[in-house]
Amino acid sequence: MRSYDWIAHHAQVGARRPAMTDVRTGRSYDYGEMDRRVDQLASALHGDLDVRAGDRVSVLAQNTTEIFEVQFACARLGAIFVPLNWRLTVPELDFIVGDCTPKVLIHESGFDDVAAEVAGRAGVAARVCWDGKAPGAADYEELLASAGADFPRADNTDETILTVMYTSGTTGRPKGAIITHGMTFWNAVNQVEFFNIGPDMVNLVLLPMFHTGGLNVFANPAFHFGGSNVVVHGFVPDETLRILTDADVGITHFLGVPANWLFMSQSAGFADATFPSMVAAGVGGSPTPLALIETWRDKGLHLQQAFGMTETSPLVMSLTRADAQRKIGSAGMPALHTECRIVDETGGDVEAGGVGELWVRGPNVTPGYWNRPEATAESITDGWLHTGDAARQDEEGYYYIVDRWKDMYISGGENVYPAEVEDAIYQLPGIVEAAVIGVPDDRWVEVGKAVIVRQDGSSIDETEVLKHCVARLARYKVPKSVAFVDELPHNATGKILKRELRQRYGTEMAGTS
Repeated sequence: MRSYDWIAHHAQVGARRPAMTDVRTGRSYDYGEMDRRVDQLASALHGDLDVRAGDRVSVLAQNTTEIFEVQFACARLGAIFVPLNWRLTVPELDFIVGDCTPKVLIHESGFDDVAAEVAGRAGVAARVCWDGKAPGAADYEELLASAGADFPRADNTDETILTVMYTSGTTGRPKGAIITHGMTFWNAVNQVEFFNIGPDMVNLVLLPMFHTGGLNVFANPAFHFGGSNVVVHGFVPDETLRILTDADVGITHFLGVPANWLFMSQSAGFADATFPSMVAAGVGGSPTPLALIETWRDKGLHLQQAFGMTETSPLVMSLTRADAQRKIGSAGMPALHTECRIVDETGGDVEAGGVGELWVRGPNVTPGYWNRPEATAESITDGWLHTGDAARQDEEGYYYIVDRWKDMYISGGENVYPAEVEDAIYQLPGIVEAAVIGVPDDRWVEVGKAVIVRQDGSSIDETEVLKHCVARLARYKVPKSVAFVDELPHNATGKILKRELRQRYGTEMAGTS
């Protein structure tokens, strides 16, 4: 099926409708203006920088509206958009840039040195900087100003690659998940019934746009239906909370990871906050403590838990707003155009109520990984993507993501899912963040260790934490030790890096901290 140009369509039928606003710079564009800028960029990429269909164009920058311009200009040329994780080091970026071999690297001025080094080492033909003069780089606005709108428009189909998005690499070197035009379209359609996506929506883009949550929930769906996006450069809890409560801005949609919602709930302005325009408040990316959902429910905002992956573009399932409280803790039901199964180690369906690995199939699922046929073969069976997440269903068919398979540990022959233990710990007062990992034990092979960040002024200690867990969890699930730290390691999307915690504590025997 042919893929169509969303921005060009809205420029024809609603050119004056607001398309995107950049909070940091104050720039704002309607669909007519955005369409012209995308045309100019596509023309400059083609005519000045020799970008052709199938070529890769990388971006290294924190959130800004120009990233959307690059994505849609690539689409018009049939080129492939590759957003880069700006938190990575030069050696980490070396691997990604060497893997995708972009013809152009576009960056913001804060990354001049890194961009120059990475581009030089990988032999990238051209660099462009969009918010300042950078040695050796073309100026973004000057390129647009000198360009026309003359370029060969690609005849894209659903199978045409739109984006290669590299996974966070929390368990090793990142893989480039292929995201097609069709996946992006079906993701937009899948979000309608859960989140009331439509032309009147105003979405706050907070999660990093190199991450599928920042780019595809709810930003690209907003563009598909003619809504608008408000882009913030990064996460500042007090400022984000202020924007969400500002009736003049009128935010209707927002997706955050649990850490975003947690830190906003600890802001000074939270007690008096109201949310006059909010329609959909999404939470995903990692298991969400029930106590956090209840905190926001008491403020009148029902966090809709959802589940998705980079490889699924990303929405797989969600709770509706009506079910957000009735099914608290569930990730919901599969989206309209998505299938799900829970399977055992052999790939057979588990019995009702049993825990197994979640597999997903549908037009929103990736065809594979860039340059990684072996990884594709390992991850996809007869069209079913192996998510690597442990899940179960209740008697009504609602899905619950128990934890990541890789985070599960086995204590005395029993499977322990850390998310369940963490949820119990979050019920204690004075807890900012908590992570549970398995550590070696002479008797039980592995036991739990809780790593906790306390609130300022909290005196909670190991004895209190363990006593609390004993009263709420089966004995084999109760951690055997607790470590208190100033902060937990996170990746750029707010996920706790348990791999780093396992490296730090994984060689010690139980009972130490």
